[in-house]
Amino acid sequence: PEWSSSPFQQLSGVTQTCATKTVGWDNVAYFCYPFTVDMFYTQEDEGVFPYSLPQWPVLYFEVLSLDFWQRYRVEGYGSLVLPASPGVHMLAIPTWRPVDLGTVAEMRRFFIGGSPELEDLTYVRIPSTFKGKRMSRFGFRTETTGSVTFRLCCLQQSRAFLENSALRQRMQSVLDRLGGFSQQSSVYNVLEAFQRARRRMQEARESLPQDLINTSASTV
Repeated sequence: PEWSSSPFQQLSGVTQTCATKTVGWDNVAYFCYPFTVDMFYTQEDEGVFPYSLPQWPVLYFEVLSLDFWQRYRVEGYGSLVLPASPGVHMLAIPTWRPVDLGTVAEMRRFFIGGSPELEDLTYVRIPSTFKGKRMSRFGFRTETTGSVTFRLCCLQQSRAFLENSALRQRMQSVLDRLGGFSQQSSVYNVLEAFQRARRRMQEARESLPQDLINTSASTV
């Protein structure tokens, strides 16, 4: 809720097929598939924000495998919440897939291909059609299948950031002016002290007797 995107924004996609290679005990595929998503958050009620934080968008993904006979199998589902802080994030998300009871289903998957799939991809987290407070998945059998690593570069823009930046600039300019004023006042204080000392020296010189001032004539 309260999130939107451009009507021309592509919110789904399919990567290329990538061959795996063995790294240790795991089969690893380096997709290196770049994608860009622009999301806009619109806050309608200003008074609600301090008490209810916004929910960040969620990225759902599905991993498929393709064998030599062009048979597809579902290898895993997963989801991740986009990071709320800007910067570069490396996230390894575990995946799972639904399985059927018995060995017949696994043999069918191995020889024929195909496997149980989710009709609604949002079932990975909370289904979009769910309206209750508690959701039970008792009896839903799954197994872990691996993980997918995402490298996300997040940028955030907000008018509040601009206002804070302008406020910091104004404060900095005020501090600069105050620093200039303090520097000028210190120079003025030094000049005034010098003038006062000079006047005191002149007053002391005028108050001395003339015979002490005219010391050019000396007696032996």
